[in-house]
Amino acid sequence: MTDRERVRAVLHYENYDRMPLVHFGIWTELLDVWYSQGKMSREYYEEYKKGRRDVLCDLGFDFEWGAQIGVAGALVPGFEYKELSRDADGNVTYINGNGLIEQIREGATSIPKTIGTLLEDRKAWEKLYKPRMTPGEHRYNRAAYRSFAEGYNKTATRPVGMYVGSYYGWIRDMLGVEALAYLQVDDEELYAEIIETVGELNYQNAKVMLEEGIRPDFGHMWEDICFKNGPLVNPEVFAKYVGPQYRRVTELLRQYGCDVVSLDCDGCIDKLVPIWLENGVNVMFPIEVGTWNASIEPWRKKYGRELRGVGGVDKRVFAQDYSAIDREIERIKRLVDLGGYIPCPDHRLPPETKWENVQYYCEKFRKVFGG
Repeated sequence: MTDRERVRAVLHYENYDRMPLVHFGIWTELLDVWYSQGKMSREYYEEYKKGRRDVLCDLGFDFEWGAQIGVAGALVPGFEYKELSRDADGNVTYINGNGLIEQIREGATSIPKTIGTLLEDRKAWEKLYKPRMTPGEHRYNRAAYRSFAEGYNKTATRPVGMYVGSYYGWIRDMLGVEALAYLQVDDEELYAEIIETVGELNYQNAKVMLEEGIRPDFGHMWEDICFKNGPLVNPEVFAKYVGPQYRRVTELLRQYGCDVVSLDCDGCIDKLVPIWLENGVNVMFPIEVGTWNASIEPWRKKYGRELRGVGGVDKRVFAQDYSAIDREIERIKRLVDLGGYIPCPDHRLPPETKWENVQYYCEKFRKVFGG
């Protein structure tokens, strides 16, 4: 079987010859660490910096989970980066491509601090943002979609993921968490309009790719709208306004034979899982173990076999030792036995990850789960 066939089989509760060995990429800083340790040649290191993404496959993984094709995101064109100030401590304040006003210490790799947004009111929405969020030929490369469909659809040995957008995360990236929370109360009409505009854009983008012949094994979405204690949005509000937008796209995918839809959201997602599932999103990813011990097991007990998962392997073990990896593989064995679940490190591997531990994990994984 190919990895494409294996993924289809696992997520449809069918027989497969072995479990695919999946990863979710690495931090750029980890690449720097491994290069400094002499784990890779300068040529390989520089190629990776330019876009090469197969270093983890060389260590033993089969492929990275995610989409291979999609349409340009929410704002086209994005805002031009503009530095606003720089203080003596090295803190830089700037406007980013989404119109967010952010601050970060120069050279830092952490998440920037949100200072404000250009999306201050309806006037700003209609003048600065809405014109950048219309579907249209300026977004599409139909020839590339047809070429992809004619070639990749027929010959791919790894699963074909088609990116079908973000339905709340994009909006969070334009407004910031705090301003978005206030907007649903201060101007509910504008709040609803922004969500509907994003939903329509995602629907039309997906429609074009499908009409040009792309037949994905799974649709793939991105949100990142939860933190360690739960969602950054009221679940009832989310279900009312955002739920229908998911359903439109998942129903469209099913019309073209795609009944698996994967959603990438970090943090504790438990309160949003039923909303996604009710609206056709049936694969949770990356199932971050974190401090809240996320796992597909309680969700499966609660929601049944319609809920699938990719992820759930605690990435922190890669900074420890072989025995920690052994314990983690033993822990996920019963999760694999549930069916409809593909183990994968629960986020990109961080800088403290040990090269030898990744190799050992891949070797042990193949011994336990076949291959």
